[in-house]
Amino acid sequence: MPARTINGIAELKSLVGEHLGYSDYVEITQERVNLFADATDDHQWIHVDVERAASGPFGGPIAHGYLTLSLGPMLGPQIFRVDGVAMGVNYGTEKVRFPSPVPVGSKLRLGATLTDVTDVAGGAQITMDYVFEVEGAAKPSCVAQVIFRYYE
Repeated sequence: MPARTINGIAELKSLVGEHLGYSDYVEITQERVNLFADATDDHQWIHVDVERAASGPFGGPIAHGYLTLSLGPMLGPQIFRVDGVAMGVNYGTEKVRFPSPVPVGSKLRLGATLTDVTDVAGGAQITMDYVFEVEGAAKPSCVAQVIFRYYE
């Protein structure tokens, strides 16, 4: 499904409290996990040692929590885009939690809810609730309050 187009800050304000939709699913491959481990120098066995992880607590390797969170910039634009602004920037996060693992080989998607829009000099700051879900899992894998700023 194409991303929802939001036309400017005024329309953002009218959508507070609304779930904006879901991204497509993306498969979490061992290659992606290994590349993230190389980029962050986090080579903990639960992520990169397939044989050892098979006898570990999750029955196989799992993605890094921060890898899951880092997929927001890829998956978020599949859900929404904001037109009618000069630019948007990632401003940060509030709460971030990793309630359940993302097994290698699973499929992950993002759901987004707009929870707040606040005026700032030259534009607006928005807060989104991002919920990353593994297909078929009982609990989300990552829940984060993500903050963006849009400038007119």
